[in-house]
This record gives sequence, structure tokens and C-alpha cells, in this order.
Amino acid sequence: MPTRPDRPGPRALAYAVAPVLNSGMGHHAAQVLAACAAARRPLLLLGPRAAYDVSGAELRTPPPLVAGWRRRYTWLRYLHGRYQFLSDRRFGRWLASQVQQELSGCYLFTQIASEALLELNRRNVPSLLDSPNGHIRHFREAVQKEAAIWLSGPYPGHPTLAMVDRVEEEYQLASHIRVASHWAAHTLRDRGVAHDRVSAVSHSVDLERFKPDETRTVASETLRIVFVGGLTLGKGFAYLLTAIRALRTRRIALEIVGGTGDPWCRRLFDGLRSNIDVTLAPGDPVAAYRRADLLVLPTLHDGFGYVVAEAMASGVPVVTTSCCGAAEWIEPDVSGWVVPAGNQDALTAAIDTAAAKRSRLHDMGRQGRRIAEERTRAAVVELQQLVDATLPPSK
Repeated sequence: MPTRPDRPGPRALAYAVAPVLNSGMGHHAAQVLAACAAARRPLLLLGPRAAYDVSGAELRTPPPLVAGWRRRYTWLRYLHGRYQFLSDRRFGRWLASQVQQELSGCYLFTQIASEALLELNRRNVPSLLDSPNGHIRHFREAVQKEAAIWLSGPYPGHPTLAMVDRVEEEYQLASHIRVASHWAAHTLRDRGVAHDRVSAVSHSVDLERFKPDETRTVASETLRIVFVGGLTLGKGFAYLLTAIRALRTRRIALEIVGGTGDPWCRRLFDGLRSNIDVTLAPGDPVAAYRRADLLVLPTLHDGFGYVVAEAMASGVPVVTTSCCGAAEWIEPDVSGWVVPAGNQDALTAAIDTAAAKRSRLHDMGRQGRRIAEERTRAAVVELQQLVDATLPPSK
């Protein structure tokens, strides 16, 4: 994408996003960018080139962060949480150097924003901080609780205590905070963030990319479950595998679109997958949704959970937990089921119910598509209103 040779003048609006974008976050970034671009001000984009497609805006990309060889050949190979912290902090320092000019406002994401927020506050520039998760401390507590159950010691993955401190500082420094669900908003407010500094504005979903397979109308004898995402403790994959093993009388096939991100979760997965009809491979989830009867996301902490919205848009009913923001999209027993997070019996019962009601799943998926369309239309309008309200043009 071409960049403007001149620097943005006064009243430019800056948009900064972290350098790692999965499929859900890529759509997230695109929707935020569209809302910022609609503000009709010069736009300064700070982040990875692939995330943006706005002509006339100036794009600046970060230098290399933590070298790949350090992750492969040093102690960082096993300390994924530490690697994430170092990468985000280095990106944040670069980001602070890019906002040292006159701006009308800045939209930033958590984990990369501390240094830039200090600079923006020094010049009284309003900021909107986007938190894809709920409160970062709740996130860590959920992951470490799972480590005590499934692993032999503390989990060295994300988020580390250093990251918790960093993000909590960002909560304090930001002018306003956007989260993607009322559940995520509650986790921030319950831990001391002022009620009026947090807005819950849902994400949208790409309705053209994710759509139902209209050729499938008859349920098979096998319940085809899909799980999309990394096999990390926070996603609760161990509960899903345990539930399937408990339902031995049911014919269930599990397709996982993702991968095991660290050796601890890889060993846990290998130990729990025995006697289960399961396939595991990374890739585009679109085809997997079209093959599936049911998405199961037994997450312990998800500020939204894009895969829930993607599955619903694809006409696939969902089982997820009360700690998933996108559970707010689900009408119980109409488009899916919501169970308490970490409750093995409840998850097993929900999957058993879905298996018993296979003939209804197609109609439930159609209801999910309807809800995804309604929620997406509302989310686009609400995000634009939030950007306009929190990052107004300079007088």
C-alpha cells in the first residue's frame, strides 16, 4: 500500500495495532480502521502492513522486534509469556517515538500502549484503549488455576506477572477503554476500573467469508465437533477432550483447527486424545465450519471469542462458557448452549444434548446466522459512535 510522503499535519488521528494478528484479530483491526477512517481526518497507521487497506493514509511499520533466533535457541524457547512481554514492550517503545507529534487522538491496543499513553497524556491527547480480553489479572488467574489442575507446576505462558503490571498501567493511563462484551466490562469494573471509563462494544464478523453451507440439511449419525484456536490452557481444550471421552456411547468426531503452542499443552493434548476420533491441523477454518455440526469453545477467559461469531455466521450452533464474551450472542437452546466455565459435568451434558438433538442442529444454525447478522450490523454502528465520542476532532 502506498504511503503519503508528508507527515500528517495537526489533528491527525493515529491508529496503532499490535504486530501479531490472527484471523479474528485481523477482522477486528479492519473494523476499527474503518471507524477511524470515517472520522474524516488525516490517518496515521502504526503497525503491520498487511492489516491495513486505506488509501491516502500514512503507514509506518515497526522494526523487527525480538529476533526469531532468540526464541528458537535461547531460554525464550520455553518461556512464551516472557517472549510476548519483550516483543510487546519493544513495540511499545517504538510506538511512543511515533506519536511525538500533534494528534487529535489515538486508538491503541493493550499490551503495546504503555509508553505511547505516557507521551499522549503529557500532551493532553485523548486515547481509546482496546482490550481484546477481559481484565488481564482475571486472565492470568484463570490460566494459572488451570495449570494447577492439569500441569505439574506454574504455567510459563502468557500473561506473565510483568504483563499484568504493564496492562494494568495502561488501564490507568487511557482516556477510555473499549471491550467487546459486557462480561469483559464486568471483569474490569470488578477490579477497580471506573464504570464510566469502560464501554462494551461488540465485535462484528465477516458475513461474506463466513456463511452457511446450504447444501447440508441432514444430520449424520456422527456428531461432528469443531474446535478453532490454539490449544492453550485458557481455551479449555482439556475439558472438551475429557467430555468426549466420557460420552463413549456417542459417535463423535472432533476436528481441531489450530496447533499446540507450547510443549506443556502438547503433552497434555497427547495424553488426553487417546481413543478419540480427532484430527489436528492449522489452517483456514472456513471449510471446517462447513463440515461441522457444532462448535465447542470451553474457554476459561475470552473477552469476545471470534470463533463463536464465525461459527454462528457459518450456520453452526455453539457450546461455550459463561467466561466467553460472545456468549452474549447465543440464545440458549435456540442457537447454542452456555455452560459455567471449568464445569466438566455441564460441558459433557451440553454436548450430550447436542448429540441427542442432531436433527435440530441445522435449524439452530440458521438462528445463529440470523443473530450474527443482527449483531454485526449493530456493532458497526456502535463502534463508529464510540470513536466519534471518545476521539473527537481538535477544536
